[in-house]
Amino acid sequence: MKNSDSSFLYINSIYIAHEGEGQFIGVPQFFVRLQGCAVGCTNCDSKDTWAFNRGGEHLSLAEISGKLKELNSQLKRVSITGGDPTDARFEESLLALIKLLKSEGYWINMEASGTRLSYPLFDLLDWISLDLKTPSTGVEGDLNLIGECNDKFMHKMQIKSVVQDEKDFLYVRGSYSKLLETRDSLAPWVLTPSYQSEDAGDNFQALVQQLYQWNYSSGTCFRIIGQQHKWIFGPNQKQV
Repeated sequence: MKNSDSSFLYINSIYIAHEGEGQFIGVPQFFVRLQGCAVGCTNCDSKDTWAFNRGGEHLSLAEISGKLKELNSQLKRVSITGGDPTDARFEESLLALIKLLKSEGYWINMEASGTRLSYPLFDLLDWISLDLKTPSTGVEGDLNLIGECNDKFMHKMQIKSVVQDEKDFLYVRGSYSKLLETRDSLAPWVLTPSYQSEDAGDNFQALVQQLYQWNYSSGTCFRIIGQQHKWIFGPNQKQV
């Protein structure tokens, strides 16, 4: 990966799709998917983006902007995802890309892993979708980072957590309570029911119904929003 030149980024893919999850579900936008992630969630649905030195395309910032215009010259919403856009190896180039896209009138979201904050990047963004990792991911969530980001960017962010079982839900509910011990309010918090296979079917429906009940009995703290693109296209279809 040529990461010494801030005018280039290693890109997995660039495509148009309707947002499949979170607060803006159903909204058409571009996805700029970076190649490279060191977080390593065990239930990740984009493991093809993990490697930093293979599997992507080395593009200049001008080429990235050009591809967006070629796909749709009218659309002005971009979600930067990955991979892990908050990995320090991307920061300098992403700063340059975001500044370029903002100068061209784009609204920009970033899918942030919750394992690292970047104030220079976050200051420029229109929206931040910040993960709190749950036990089923195999990654230890950093509640201090979630709280820090909430305190600075609550006006333009959501917190998201993938929930696979009751252990995950109880972890998130406990984290919610801990964060509220020292602050008055939190950004909207979205629970994403885990949908991992084509035959999820009845099991997925039961999980969502159970999540409703857990949420009712725990103070209705969360929004429960499934991954629309997986219901429609299946869990393995890319770029949808």
